[in-house]
Amino acid sequence: MVEISVTATSSDPPNTKSEEEADFYPNTMRKTKPGLKRLFLTLTVFISYLIALPFLLKSIEIYRAPLPFDDIDLLSTEMEKNHLMFPCQFQAVFVNFDDDITAVNELALLINSHMQKLTSENTPPCGTCGNNFTVAVTIDSNSSCIHCESGNGNGNGNGKWQCGVLNGYDKMNDHDENFDDYLESVLDSKSKRVYTVVVVNTKQEDVRVVVGKYRHAWMVGIDSVEKAVEKMAEIFIKVFVNAGKEEGSIRGEFMPIGADGKVVLSFSLLNSDPHDWIYDWDFKELDEILLAPIVDALRPVADISVESQVLYHTPKSSYSYWDDTQGSYIFSTKDLPFFVNSNEWHVDASTAAGGRSKVLHFVLYVPSAKECPLKLQLPNGEISMTNGFISPMWGGIIVWNPPACVENFQVQRLSRQKISSEDLKMISEVFMGQLRQLFGLKSESLYVGGFATSVLLTSEKGFAEWELDVLSRHHTCFNLLQCGTTLGSLSRLVQSLPRMIIMDEIGKQVKYSLEAAKLSFGNVSLGYSDASAVSSRKARALAEDAFYHPSMMSVSYYSFEHCFAVYSPFFLPVSLHVLLAVIREWKRYKVENRKYLAWRVKLE
Repeated sequence: MVEISVTATSSDPPNTKSEEEADFYPNTMRKTKPGLKRLFLTLTVFISYLIALPFLLKSIEIYRAPLPFDDIDLLSTEMEKNHLMFPCQFQAVFVNFDDDITAVNELALLINSHMQKLTSENTPPCGTCGNNFTVAVTIDSNSSCIHCESGNGNGNGNGKWQCGVLNGYDKMNDHDENFDDYLESVLDSKSKRVYTVVVVNTKQEDVRVVVGKYRHAWMVGIDSVEKAVEKMAEIFIKVFVNAGKEEGSIRGEFMPIGADGKVVLSFSLLNSDPHDWIYDWDFKELDEILLAPIVDALRPVADISVESQVLYHTPKSSYSYWDDTQGSYIFSTKDLPFFVNSNEWHVDASTAAGGRSKVLHFVLYVPSAKECPLKLQLPNGEISMTNGFISPMWGGIIVWNPPACVENFQVQRLSRQKISSEDLKMISEVFMGQLRQLFGLKSESLYVGGFATSVLLTSEKGFAEWELDVLSRHHTCFNLLQCGTTLGSLSRLVQSLPRMIIMDEIGKQVKYSLEAAKLSFGNVSLGYSDASAVSSRKARALAEDAFYHPSMMSVSYYSFEHCFAVYSPFFLPVSLHVLLAVIREWKRYKVENRKYLAWRVKLE
């Protein structure tokens, strides 16, 4: 019995173990807590990728300097909707009108009415005065001196006529230049910027109208106030504002000035056949006579540089024929498009014209003995007095027949000669007229108006003060319009390409361009045409520099699709495997943890 009891006692633990094993299911339970090592490793790799992601995005980030898009849109909208109008101040002076003179207030309103009528004939173009002007009227008689001012602008009373300054002055018809200088000493129009027309009632029968080289004109021999008023309004609007152009404006897009505000005057002396004769010139003398005053006068409008060259073996490409009546070879205006021989005339080898500068070519062509003398026949059958012509936006050409044409040229053969000072002076005058035409001004010294023909005095610097005002006004308008258009295009381009690189230099150029445009608008409101031209030229040049910056012209930016295509072959497979590993380990941990919890519940 004892043995049986011992045997039963010793068999209890195996029965208990077998019972526990019978309740344990390996597929749904586990006895040990699942480890976190594998999950921790996969999460560490995944988090490291997340941490590195901002650094990756930063490394491929495109730098974009901030641009003032609102200010750009404001400038573009302002220039497209509103025409730029300059304030102008006009002054009418009646001298020696004692009898039956109209009241000064009515006279001012009458002149204003005639000017409004001339202005309203066509829509005032950009760069003119429009209706933004004032008219001051002064009646200077022996018995009284009356002054009145009316108009739509903001007059400041500058340049008020000093009564009695013409008393005893009887040389108005002797020397126009002297009287012009005398009026300038009285009016000081250079600093006061007032356009003045003086009407002197004299006993002479012929009416004479002269427009000076400053900002004033005078009329002599008009005894009717009505005629004087009509002619005054015509001079104010047609001459001082529109520079005598029938269409009423000088179109800025046809002004031969580069986008950077620079112009290169390239002068070339072409010897067609050096076997006949060789001519040279004293270009320094030509520079002193013609170019130095021009460069100084046009400085507000353009930055002008000059170069010269002498070329040989440069025949023309057009046809000429002998005319017995004229005793010379003739080429007509129909041949002008084929006159320039682009294959032989290497006139474009300019070293000074870099970037967007404009080059104006002035060619002095010396024909060979086989076609000398060579003359230009006009469409009306007459021979050109200047024997030259212009090509818009390209330059001008003069055909100069040397004295050897009428002599025995074999005596002069192969001898180098220099163009005389007299001929060089005449050539410079023709070049001056061609330059004026290229800038949209008249080359002749007469203006035929509706009431009388006006004599336009020429200036030693090639351009009168009122002509420079016209050029400055129209060029200012064109520059600001181009500046707004260029910056607007830049703004739309930058916003359409989010990954385009915008350097700090571009941002500064845009900023300075807007500041220069704002300064130009301020000068326009004050009536400073020359200062506004300088500021507008700077604004346009900076806008063009920003738009054509090398960093924007090169392929230095790429789209998001391109970026994805470059980085996805490496990062997408690796990132996908890491993400799948994290998901797999997380699911495994949850399953194993549920097994452990099930075993714990079973034990309890």
